[in-house]
Formats: sequence, structure tokens, C-alpha cells
Amino acid sequence: MNIIIVGCGKVGSTLTEQLSKEDNSICVIDQNSDVVHYLTSEYDVMGMVGNGSSYSVLAEAGIEDADLLIAVTESDELNLLCCVIARKAGKCQTIARVRNPVYSEERKFLQQELGLSMIINPEFTAAVEISHLLCFPNALGIDTFSRGRAEMLRFRIPQNSILHNLALKDFSSTFHCDVLICAVDRDNQVYIPSGDFVLKSGDIISIISARQNAVEFFRKIRIKTTQVKNTMIIGGGKIAIYLTKILTKLGISVKIIEQDLKRCEILSEALPDATIIHGDGSKENVLMEERIDQMDSFIAMTNFDEENILLSLFAKKKVRSKVVTKINRLQLNEVIHNLDLDSVVYPKHLTAHRILQYVRATKNSIGSNVQTLYRMYDDRVEALEFNIHENPRLTGIPLAKLNLKSDLLICCITRDDKVIIPGGQDKILPGDTVIVVTTRLGLQDAQDIIQN
Repeated sequence: MNIIIVGCGKVGSTLTEQLSKEDNSICVIDQNSDVVHYLTSEYDVMGMVGNGSSYSVLAEAGIEDADLLIAVTESDELNLLCCVIARKAGKCQTIARVRNPVYSEERKFLQQELGLSMIINPEFTAAVEISHLLCFPNALGIDTFSRGRAEMLRFRIPQNSILHNLALKDFSSTFHCDVLICAVDRDNQVYIPSGDFVLKSGDIISIISARQNAVEFFRKIRIKTTQVKNTMIIGGGKIAIYLTKILTKLGISVKIIEQDLKRCEILSEALPDATIIHGDGSKENVLMEERIDQMDSFIAMTNFDEENILLSLFAKKKVRSKVVTKINRLQLNEVIHNLDLDSVVYPKHLTAHRILQYVRATKNSIGSNVQTLYRMYDDRVEALEFNIHENPRLTGIPLAKLNLKSDLLICCITRDDKVIIPGGQDKILPGDTVIVVTTRLGLQDAQDIIQN
């Protein structure tokens, strides 16, 4: 695909890095010459210094031949204007990052009237992600496939778990659940496990199944799955507003601690069903006065990553079920991985991943058959859902006889409304969707899983 990316901040840079590795022709535009120079020297992309809402700049970037324009500058208005001009000049598909809650409430109108393919709001996307985690508090992450019929959940094996020292070849006979373990992170090394792989306490594992089967599995390994009843949020930013509106509809009680008095007044007006506390949530005495020890969950969402990390480490010893940490800087990945945090949410990462999913899905019309894509374990693993068409090398053959590439696992087949956790004798048929987990990044087609 020919793609133009306007705005080279964290999201734009992440998209440039990932999309340039997937046989796309990329041109980046930013008014900061240093950022443009860095990206063009680091990746195989073209670059232009200029205003992405300028027709002449877009024309020079090749807007008439572009398949997609992605506008992710810091300005909502500039992003929307870039997309409008791109639609008029090149008739390409357009994606705009829009963060203002006022625009978000008018999302459908803007998308229809301006002809946008997608509007993405990082704060709302993060709020939805956090709400999923609070509904299934023992999961570190949850990804959905097959329009919600199949879910992939990540969780850490606790000490003294029945899973400790269990070989995967004995998993099915031990639990009799329609669940498959498809990836394991141990000591910062990710494995696509075979039957001889032996699980250990402390491993972060990914399982895939239908939701009801996952609940049954967690019950058998004595991990509770009920959603939290209340939560404490530190920081009253945009994510807190979106999240509180979602949680109160789910019947979850919300308490927000915010240091800025004027912001507290805004929160009180916007969130009448929540409890708003004016105070410094980074102070231990404030947290104890507000009964952190009576909370099921805790969410650290200040503007400072280091403060969020410290708050979360403190909260892990106090709250009953779930601690979520918001992180903005992607460079902290390695440090965070070695800390005893619960769930970590990166709004900018989520935004980039949602856009990447859209790009992959768009390629369906020009050769790719990827329906859904998720990146996991700090982008070291991909979970892809492929639409299956007639293919003599892939369809109608027992999985045990397929000559699959290494570091790859077929972990789920969806046929009509049925979710199948496959065995060696199951076959892939035309019309199925198939979920594959792999450390081989950038697969574009279902037949890419077969050895040449």
C-alpha cells in the first residue's frame, strides 16, 4: 500500500516502524526536520518537512496515488483538515486521531460528513481496554477475535498453582477444557510452546477459547473471574472521564482523586455518579484516608510515568484484585518488564495497534486476508485471524500433516458460529477463519504459514 503518515510523534513513529516492515510504501510528513531525518535514515521511507494540511505538500508526497493517509499530529483540527484535503485531492482512505471529547461525541457525524475511514481516540481506546481488564481482573490483557466469539487472555501463573510443572501434552487430559495455551513469556523470552513444554510459576501465558470455556478453566485452576465492584483512580484526565462513564454503566463504583481543584469541579459536573476527591493521590496518607485497602481495583493515571509506577507498586500490597498502570513512554518497556506490576496500558501503543489492524484489514482487497491482528509481549508476538479461501496446500488437510513454518501455532478455527480449539486431525475448510499465533512478524496471507 502507498501510505502517507502526517505527524511523527510517538504514534506516527511507531506506525512508520511497523508499516515500513510490511511491504508498504511510506511517506512521512512533519514540521520537525530532525524527526523526519531520523525516520528516513532509520527506516526505508520517504520524508517531507512541511505542513500536512497543505495541498502542495500532500501533492509532492504523492497524495494522488496514495491508498491511505493517516493523520496523527497533536492537533485534532489539523488531523481532520489533512483528511478532508486528502479525500478531495486523492480520493484515498483516511484515518484521523481525534482526542477532544467534544469531537468524540460527534464522531459518527464527522466520519460520515467528512468521509473519514476511521476516527481513533487514544484516551477512549485506553478506557475501553482498562474496562475489559476490570471485568476480568486476573487477566493481564484481553484480545477478541471472530467478532467476540473467541478471546485471548494473558495471565501470570501464580505460586503454588496446579499449572506449575505441568507439561502441555498433559493439559487437555488434566482439565478437560476447550482451551489452548498458545504463547508463554518466561524470563523475557517468548515461546510458541510444543507439547513437551513444561509450565512454571511466574510464566505469563496466553490462552485462547470462547469466553465461557475460559471462565470454566479459571475456576478449575482456582482463579476468580468476577468483575470488580469498585475502583480508585488517581488522576482526572480524559481517560478517567471516559473510563468512569463506562464503569458506572457496569455498576462499578468509582472514586477519583485529583490534585487540581478546577479539574475536580469539571469532573464533578461531568461524572455525577462518581465520587471526586480533591487531594494529592501520590501521598500515602491521602490514599489510606480514602480507604485504598477497601478497594477491589486501583488505576494510576497521572501525567507522570514514574509516579504511576510507584503508586502501582504501593497499591499492589493494598487492593484486593486489580492494579492498572498507565504508561506513555514506550522506552520504559524493559524496566517495566522487570517490575512486579499487574496490567500496564500504553494509550499510544493501543492507538498504533488499532490503526495497524485497520491497515491489515484494508489489504484484504489487494491480496491480504488478515481479518484481525494483535501485537503482544512488547510487539514480539502477533496473533492474526485469517479468512480462509480454497487452497490445496492448506484446506482439507489434517493439521498434523500440514508443513507449517516453525515458531507458529494454529490455535483456533471458527466455523459458522462454532469456536474450535483444533487437534492434529482437524482440518481447515474454505469459509473458516483461523487464528494463528507466531513470533514471525508481518504475515500477510494464510498460505504464508506453510513452508515453501
